[in-house]
Amino acid sequence: MNVHGNLLEPNPTLLPEQPEAEAALATANDPATVAAAHPDFSAAWAALAERALDEGDAVAGYAFARTGYHRGLDQLRRTGWKGHGPVPWSHSPNRGFLRALAALARAAAEIGEDPEARRCRDFLDECDPVAAEALGLD
Repeated sequence: MNVHGNLLEPNPTLLPEQPEAEAALATANDPATVAAAHPDFSAAWAALAERALDEGDAVAGYAFARTGYHRGLDQLRRTGWKGHGPVPWSHSPNRGFLRALAALARAAAEIGEDPEARRCRDFLDECDPVAAEALGLD
């Protein structure tokens, strides 16, 4: 029985640490090398998406963000997430998924997929409203 958490919602989902992938991304000149070596590491895909979007390539940004988002969903499900509940920004391994989700919202908006952009943004806020603020979205 969970006596300390919010009994009206599930416990927060915390993705596992990936120290080798995290170290590789911290020292990589190109996040593509990290994504190739660690294809399940959402943070590498998020970095690729953010770079593509910053360079004005919304289609590549969308593709990279969607990959990072789906790889993160796979990990969330393996960790016990049931499609809802908090995915806290404060837990650093969750940040790759949350960054990919934010990049997907941005890319969808840039290619005119406004309903998807809104869904992704709403989902980001449902996961953790702090994430949007931390990413400078508001």
